[in-house]
Amino acid sequence: MPSIRIVCFDWGGVILRHCRGWEEGCAAAGLPVRDGSLDPALIAARRALTAEFQRGLLTPDEFFHRLAAANRHLYTIDELRRLHHCWLLTEYEGMSDVIHRLNQTPRIETALLSNTNEEHWRRHLPVNGDPPDYPTALLLQHRHASHILGLAKPDETIYRRFGELVGASPQEILFFDDLPDNIAAAERLGWRCELVDHNADTAAQVTRALIQHRVWSEQFISRG
Repeated sequence: MPSIRIVCFDWGGVILRHCRGWEEGCAAAGLPVRDGSLDPALIAARRALTAEFQRGLLTPDEFFHRLAAANRHLYTIDELRRLHHCWLLTEYEGMSDVIHRLNQTPRIETALLSNTNEEHWRRHLPVNGDPPDYPTALLLQHRHASHILGLAKPDETIYRRFGELVGASPQEILFFDDLPDNIAAAERLGWRCELVDHNADTAAQVTRALIQHRVWSEQFISRG
């Protein structure tokens, strides 16, 4: 079997904490959970629009206007923009150090494969000389996003496209994600995968897996 050459990370749930549901998002944005907003039909409509936004099928303005309508105008467009902004929380402690050390590891390249959208994606990039809100993803050498590729996990096509873009065979890729469906799809194509618990120390989980997959040795870790 070929040696691992690409260590690829999901963004949310591995590198970056984010809200996991409407109630948590409202709390982060300082908004009430209004009566009717947890109606299963509204939840399904929000998910469908988010999936379109993540594949780059909607502009931000189109997304927020359609989201307001899908929510039966329980929230204003400005409130939905604030909620969307606050959906991203904080980076997991230690992940920047892990990625920095991976970038120094011989014969290893680092990568990102994320289901995200235009509004969230720009927050890992500097703007007008100001540092990004979430700088760790910028350390990764290859960065690929669903809204740019027009594809989203767990569709197997996005994994094949990623392999073409980084020039790696499936067996050369080690992939970290926090969603079982995303892991299962990658495994079907032959990727080496590790499911991350987003509620725990993600850096510690990644470090253990890198040792298990022989990307790092115990001696390499001790030299850090």
